[in-house]
Amino acid sequence: MKGVLLVNLGSPDSPTPKDVKPYLDEFLMDERVIDVPKWLRNIIVRGIILQTRPKKSAEAYQKIWWEEGSPLVVISERFANKVKQKTTMPVALGMRYGSMTIKNALQELKNQGVDEVLLVPLYPQYAMSSFETVVVKTMEEQEKHFPELKITTLQAFYKNDDYIKVLSESIAEGLKDFDYDHILFSYHGIPERHIRKSDPTKFHCKIDGNCCSTNSVAHNSCYRHQCYETTKRVKAMLGLSDDKVSLSFQSRLPNDPWLKPYTDFEFERLAKEGKKRLAVITPAFVADCLETLEEIAMEGKHQFTSAGGDDYKHIPCLNDSDKWVAVMAKWVNTWEKEGVLPL
Repeated sequence: MKGVLLVNLGSPDSPTPKDVKPYLDEFLMDERVIDVPKWLRNIIVRGIILQTRPKKSAEAYQKIWWEEGSPLVVISERFANKVKQKTTMPVALGMRYGSMTIKNALQELKNQGVDEVLLVPLYPQYAMSSFETVVVKTMEEQEKHFPELKITTLQAFYKNDDYIKVLSESIAEGLKDFDYDHILFSYHGIPERHIRKSDPTKFHCKIDGNCCSTNSVAHNSCYRHQCYETTKRVKAMLGLSDDKVSLSFQSRLPNDPWLKPYTDFEFERLAKEGKKRLAVITPAFVADCLETLEEIAMEGKHQFTSAGGDDYKHIPCLNDSDKWVAVMAKWVNTWEKEGVLPL
């Protein structure tokens, strides 16, 4: 019997330092998030970051926390329930970090008689700190606790026509009543070295402005290329002019080269260049979370208007929209009936 496992990032159980600290510890101690030797990661995370970050992060979570709980978890649950209604297969939801574990989700599927699982990392683009760590963790749990389960993984869907169409329609809807003069596609940031580490050729990815547009097998696991490709395809579908669209990367750690341009720098640059009405979309996520709701929707607006911008609009992620649910249901049902996954 086939079943579906949807996996997203995760969340602390509450917006308090007590619950945020163990969540951050699990997240930041992941070797695919902070990819340095474990002894050094221990010093950086437990000796430095966790001494002050939980209180600051808890305050940020408090700004965006819903009555029902963490927005990311609530949205993901709504999405999973809607997908479940459109398929005959069992559907379970797990999180890479936090109390809603992948192990528990696999157990839920097994208890329903599932022996073949479609793993769906809920990330459009491939990155070792998001997509890859979900796959690795799931396989570890399968080998340790569920050796009888067969697992197939839905690959990054950043250029899938169904996804691009539903993303484009969502952006068009968000822009309907907003007379923008610029659109910023802001993607989650990662260290530059992650790009090189993910390059199977070990020579193609130079982050030099040319490698992302030069065809290579490296693009299958190149987050930077996939972000640019997502933007390119949405621009084409919506007929957006080059001079009104740009791309940036948010959320970085200090003292380390991360993908550029940085989103917070772009807010200031665009405002000082005379852009007055800015729309921002965050296509590295399919569900709104701390990074989109606090860092982009709140802090981003403050940064842009403080630098001279007049109006600012954050366009929500796909979340649990019916069109996005229909796309996911189409993919999983095709896999169930034909054993075929989308390209």
